[in-house]
Amino acid sequence: MGHLTYLALLVGCLVVTAPLELVLRVRVYARWRRLLLALLPEFVVFVAWVLYAIAQGHWSYSAVRTLDVRLPGGIPVEEVLFFLVVPVCAVLALEAVRKVTGWDAGYPAEEALPEEAR
Repeated sequence: MGHLTYLALLVGCLVVTAPLELVLRVRVYARWRRLLLALLPEFVVFVAWVLYAIAQGHWSYSAVRTLDVRLPGGIPVEEVLFFLVVPVCAVLALEAVRKVTGWDAGYPAEEALPEEAR
């Protein structure tokens, strides 16, 4: 069961933040292009960084705590998922805070709405 530890943590993060999308209707998933623009730079930089760290022997992952499925470069599939799941959860949390408090977070709320909703 220990090999599911990392994956279970990622699923837990998604389960905990899912109500933000469903209950508060923050529309993070509905605005997928915007989400992709937020995720892509972070994903590229951090995956490259981890691949470099693995290649240099500075970073390793336990086969006991992961599925032990390695992608090219030796990166575990869970680590790649981590760089997608955690930022999505962070964006969900940010948008939930914006919705509940009215905080503009540096951009007006109406910019987040599609043209037909304005």
